[in-house]
Amino acid sequence: MPKKTLVKSTSGIRGIIGQGFDPILATQYGAAFGTLLKKGKVVIGRDSRPSGDMIMKAVIAGLLSVGRDVIEIGIVPTPTVEIAVKHLKAAGGMCITASHNPAQWNALKFFNRKGEFITPAEYKQLDKIFTSQRFYYQQHKQLGKLVYQSDWVEKHIRKTLAMKVVNSRGIKRRRFKIVVDAINGAGSAALPLLLRKLGTTVVELNCNGDGKFVHEPEPIPANLGQLARAVRRYKADLGMACDPDADRLALVDENGRPIGEELTLAIAVKEVLKKRRGTTVINLSTSRVTADVAREAGSRVLFSKVGEANVVQTMHRAKAVIGGEGNGGVIYPAFHSGRDSLIGAALVLSCLSEEKMSLSELVATLPMYYTIKSKASLPGDFKNRLARFEKEAIELLGISRIDRRDGLRFDFADGWAQVRSSNTEPIFRLIVETNNLKRTALLTRQIIKYFK
Repeated sequence: MPKKTLVKSTSGIRGIIGQGFDPILATQYGAAFGTLLKKGKVVIGRDSRPSGDMIMKAVIAGLLSVGRDVIEIGIVPTPTVEIAVKHLKAAGGMCITASHNPAQWNALKFFNRKGEFITPAEYKQLDKIFTSQRFYYQQHKQLGKLVYQSDWVEKHIRKTLAMKVVNSRGIKRRRFKIVVDAINGAGSAALPLLLRKLGTTVVELNCNGDGKFVHEPEPIPANLGQLARAVRRYKADLGMACDPDADRLALVDENGRPIGEELTLAIAVKEVLKKRRGTTVINLSTSRVTADVAREAGSRVLFSKVGEANVVQTMHRAKAVIGGEGNGGVIYPAFHSGRDSLIGAALVLSCLSEEKMSLSELVATLPMYYTIKSKASLPGDFKNRLARFEKEAIELLGISRIDRRDGLRFDFADGWAQVRSSNTEPIFRLIVETNNLKRTALLTRQIIKYFK
């Protein structure tokens, strides 16, 4: 029998179809979430992966069984679900998506009545209900009702265009040509439609929305070769790629060079802080370039643990005007408190139009760091290895500061490094960033040997 793997956190319940993630599990989690909410309606959507329809039907059965009315909104970006929950004043929402994970994975993401990821406290309650299997099953007259709404992508786009921070007129004057790679995921219709509304010419690449991932779905430079070639072939101004649930955005410049998913957030932060004063919140895995850009604009910068829920909670406490994660996840709370590739794309184009630069020229104005992101299978004694490494790291790195909130992050004179277990996969992640490429590569090799 294949090994059963489930990864559980506030970021969702993730697993491989047929290896522990199945319709029975999905139904039980639907019943558990409906029990947690006690009353009110629930919005549910999904990404396009083939297992999504099966898992969505199972989740809906669980929700209906405990008396929750369900509004199904179809194949939509994760942020669309968040927006719909808030607008419809629902008790909560769910999205059936494994985000950047490969096609054999699927997952359940849970949102509270604010249209935000459930908090750690809410997740703890959900897990307790699921573990106890004490669901508030209802008799036939009290079962929930199911309705369908199919216009939420269009509403999401209209709301994006209504944001005053987006210079729609300036974008239209630039007449950008953009190649979009939506990995045949939930952004296949949404991102091209938004860009056309902004007056751009769109070349669609992998925008069929059929869930067939033609390359590895995470929008990192190593997976953007097809998009890079298309940008050069069509002589486009830039390329845009999103992950399967379209909450992350990565960019390719006019020369066909992937600029790194970190810079999406940096550019969005630059654009917002030109127009609004306030605090910026990023997670502990985000490049220094975003912090530098924010501080240059006079913004206070705060760091949170990795995970959208953690970033959002810190943003609320600080009343931040912009934030996000360095994986291409832009959060603009004046719109809604969740990562959103659509508002990310609009802010990037707004910045390019106002700065009157190409993407490569804009990137050249940003601070330069060399970042290497690595990942490997999570060893069983990871926590012990982490503790041992902390003792040896001072000699290796010359540490000035250690942050233990999320694995270990070491800040030293010419850079930083972080080692942490993933919230979404049974792996550990290592990020090393310095101002010298050889130094970054050397430290990556030296650190990762402690954990493999």
